[in-house]
Amino acid sequence: MNPEIKSVPSVSVRYASNGSSTKANELGMRPMQERAYEKRGEQYLLIKSPPASGKSRALMFIALDKLANQGIKQAIIVVPEKSIGSSFHNEPLSKHGFWADWHVEPKWNLCDAPGNDNGGKVNGLGAFLESGDKVLVCTHATFRFAVDKFGIAAFDDRLIAVDEFHHVSANPDNKLGLHLGEFISRDRVHIVAMTGSYFRGDAVAVLSPQDEGKFESVTYTYYEQLNGYQYLKQLDIGYFFYADSYADDILKVLNPAEKTIIHIPNVNSRESTKDKIKEVEHIIEELGAWQGTDPVTGFQLVKTADGRVLRIADLVDDDPAKRDRVSAALKDAGQKNNRDHVDIIIALGMAKEGFDWIWCEHALTVGYRSSLTEIVQIIGRATRDAPGKTRARFSNLIAEPAAADDIVTEAVNDTLKAIAASLLMEQVLAPRFEFKPKNPQGHPQNQPTPGFDYGEGGYDPNKCNVGFNEESGKFQIEIKGLATPKSEEATRICQEDLNEVIAAFVQDKATIERGLFDEELVPEELTQVRMGKIVKDKFPHLDAEDQEAVRQHAVAALNLTQKAKEVAAGSALGDEKGNTAFVDGVRKFAMDVKELDIDLIDRVNPFGEAYSILAKTMSEESLKQVAAAIAAKRTSLSPEEAKVIAKRAVEFKRERGRLPSISSADAWEKHLAEGAAAFVRFKDEGRYE
Repeated sequence: MNPEIKSVPSVSVRYASNGSSTKANELGMRPMQERAYEKRGEQYLLIKSPPASGKSRALMFIALDKLANQGIKQAIIVVPEKSIGSSFHNEPLSKHGFWADWHVEPKWNLCDAPGNDNGGKVNGLGAFLESGDKVLVCTHATFRFAVDKFGIAAFDDRLIAVDEFHHVSANPDNKLGLHLGEFISRDRVHIVAMTGSYFRGDAVAVLSPQDEGKFESVTYTYYEQLNGYQYLKQLDIGYFFYADSYADDILKVLNPAEKTIIHIPNVNSRESTKDKIKEVEHIIEELGAWQGTDPVTGFQLVKTADGRVLRIADLVDDDPAKRDRVSAALKDAGQKNNRDHVDIIIALGMAKEGFDWIWCEHALTVGYRSSLTEIVQIIGRATRDAPGKTRARFSNLIAEPAAADDIVTEAVNDTLKAIAASLLMEQVLAPRFEFKPKNPQGHPQNQPTPGFDYGEGGYDPNKCNVGFNEESGKFQIEIKGLATPKSEEATRICQEDLNEVIAAFVQDKATIERGLFDEELVPEELTQVRMGKIVKDKFPHLDAEDQEAVRQHAVAALNLTQKAKEVAAGSALGDEKGNTAFVDGVRKFAMDVKELDIDLIDRVNPFGEAYSILAKTMSEESLKQVAAAIAAKRTSLSPEEAKVIAKRAVEFKRERGRLPSISSADAWEKHLAEGAAAFVRFKDEGRYE
């Protein structure tokens, strides 16, 4: 790699590769599918599981049981785009031990049918509802139009399975979300929802809290998936900054020896040259000498300087004949296990969600993508397990904000979004956290939990312990002063949905701006005030105690992940211990502090480690410019923030027996006093209703 580029992976995770996630049981089910099948009797089921974990086949098992044993008339599989419909073609499941095969009549896979979504396909779905056949596959769009045309009641006693469920939104303008709310209200269908990322790029909730509460969740984590692979051992995620044209710098990140998907920028983005065809030609020229086009596949043949001939699939060309031939060659089932079939795929708006190329080692994306879910989907293209593939990576090439850049605000926003994406992916890829309040010394519940390794010396009843279960990929961490969720819903959020809370937090622009660039920041302004507001807005139906418990659990998960990364990066842990580096990092941080308590965790800036990586990847001049642009628009305390801080000041008085002092040497106490004073001022001005 060219030494000029500052390439610092912001996330680097190693795994054990023990092969467990790819092993099938006697029914032909892999671990995730078995876990989902155990919940097959649920009316509303939400499967949260990474790309390549086998969600499509899990649905086949569940749908067949519902059709045969649960009184369901028909199953309707709904996918976001036509290409994903191929995931639900016929499967001889009985060959691997299941009691039935998956069969879809060709005429009922509407993803394969010609025509548009709001035409013959809608009538086709109507004909299916009147038929005796059992399974239909269609796109989200076709399904939306069909519900509009035939009404909610027409789907009674049927299973509706929604793939890539993050396309749904609680926003009333989201038609699919609106329809699902109506189906749940009528309560006459079964719903199976599947997603690899149960959060949205716009930070809007996928489901309303009352609807979400009706779903039983099956969660299979990235850690379980990747740790259980046979071959893939390491995943790196990084953002890289460049000046001038990306096509000139791309070979500083692109390694022609790696199987790569290059996503070139949207023509409306600032990274684009506005001529996508020339961009592709430029990339091909940088890679080597063009040798012609393969007559069978349509792949471009390019000879590199070392004499190798690369096979490059161009999905950017608008010529339908050319692009359809290339696309068909990539989908050729006979070539699925042929590593040499293609070397590099160049795409614009394609080869993302649902695209299956197991050999992909590098997903290289130019320009920031519109949403975190899109980034998760792109990363998922590289996380397939394949023989000989030990390392995979995702790189996001972003244009540095130039001193003379008229659109510096957009450049700053892109930078912040890239950091948010890496923080969230780090959380998604880490083991799961189970936090417990530390009981006083001598308490009978100070006992180790079977299956957890508590490190050298084992469980110590007199300290805060960190246990790790390798098989489940779960941490058990004792924290002094931790609030415990009381309701069933808050308990579920703390166990299942902390990443969704963290996704909303890291996407909050004001939060990430201050966390990275405000030198006077008191961390509790983010961990207590901003996170508290996000939890309150996201879960308004929870009482104050449960909201505080969720806030504490989310902050603990985010900050312990950041501290583990910092410890691992600053030592030889990663080199010596491979996949245990993260575990050792969490354990070392817990041991290095005198006592692991929630106040200590609240005093950690969640963005501190991200800033140190940014400082290594971006030029000093650009970094200063970003900081200046953010400082210029910094605002004083809002009435809403003052109200939150005033409540914290009341808690401070209750705990300490005195009001916070404005002259205190403790920055957070001083901030509480200032916030309380601002609250009184705003109240006197009539700023509160």
